[in-house]
Formats: sequence, structure tokens, C-alpha cells
Amino acid sequence: MDSPHRYFALNKPSNMLSQFISDSPKATLLGNLDYPFPEGTHAIGRLDKNTEGLLLLTTDKRITGLLFHSGKKHLRTYLVMVKNAMSETTLQKLRNGVTIQLKATEFYHAVPAGVEIISDSLSYYPYAADERMHYPHTWLLMHLTEGKYRQIRKMVLLVGHRCLRLIRLSIEEMDLKGIQPGEVKEFSEEEYFRLLRLSEKD
Repeated sequence: MDSPHRYFALNKPSNMLSQFISDSPKATLLGNLDYPFPEGTHAIGRLDKNTEGLLLLTTDKRITGLLFHSGKKHLRTYLVMVKNAMSETTLQKLRNGVTIQLKATEFYHAVPAGVEIISDSLSYYPYAADERMHYPHTWLLMHLTEGKYRQIRKMVLLVGHRCLRLIRLSIEEMDLKGIQPGEVKEFSEEEYFRLLRLSEKD
């Protein structure tokens, strides 16, 4: 029996909000995409306005709970461009974790599941070319199992590097391969659950 729900992955471009409605008349929204989303489609989690990459959308309200509130951790992979050259000492500080501020009196010790300096960002994401690459910078490949508000931007800033570009490459086995910036790809329910490693038993 076919699922009554629809499942999508978007390669979200920069300068786009992860929502269909906004109070700002100048905001670029998901509804500006040239794609016939069905009624009831919503984003699963959000990416900041200037964060790019994998954004999940669906009409299935179960997915948010299964992905973020089930108690099971789901691996997310990001490509991060930071200002100036990062030393091995600083990289180790990131690996050890840094304490970021979430709210006025709330702090969180953020430890990546993995982070490394990479030399060829285009091999991970073919749209990573950036004019700022002519200036001192470092590309990082970072893995997280949680997604606190502006977590990566806060983490790299705390070790002395401003985030210039942030791209979510994947969540578990769901990735951006073959999906251009601004493009939407639809999946079957079975494939969506398999790639995201979701289970209603979680």
C-alpha cells in the first residue's frame, strides 16, 4: 500500500530561510523554489539562513520526532570553511570539545563526533568554490550527533576562527550526491527511512 505521505531532500542554497512563511516581505523562502510541494509540507529541523546543504522536508509529522526526539543519535556531516589557517593545536581543541552558550544561563559542552582539516573541498562538495578561497582559510569536515542552535559557528569562533561558509553534506546515509543547489529530490517512504536509519521502534 502506498504511503499517504511525501518525502523530500533539498540542497538549500545560502540566503534562504528554512520555512514557507515569514513576516519579512523580502525573505527568500522555501515556497520560492520552483517545486510543487504538496499541502502540509514542512522542514524537519532548520538550517540557518546562510547555512547551505541538506534540508529534509516531508508531510509526515512522525519524522521530526524519530530524528530528533527518539533518543537515538543520528550522524550529521558538515563542510566548514573558516577564516585563516587552523593549526593542529587548535584542531585538537575542537576535537576535545568547547563549551558554547545556548541561552543567557544555559551552556553546553559540544564535542564533535569527528573533525579533520581537508585540502580538497571540491571532492566533498562540487559547489564549494568560493572567492574567499583566495585568502587564508581552512576547510574542515565535521561530524556531529546533535544540532544545537548555531553550534558549529559558535564552536569554531571559540577557538579563534570565524565561520565563512557552512554546508550540511549528509544526515546518516542521506546525502547531497546528484542534488544541485536549489534542487529538490523526492524519495519513497521506504528509502527515506532506510537512508536516515529511522525506525518507529526507536
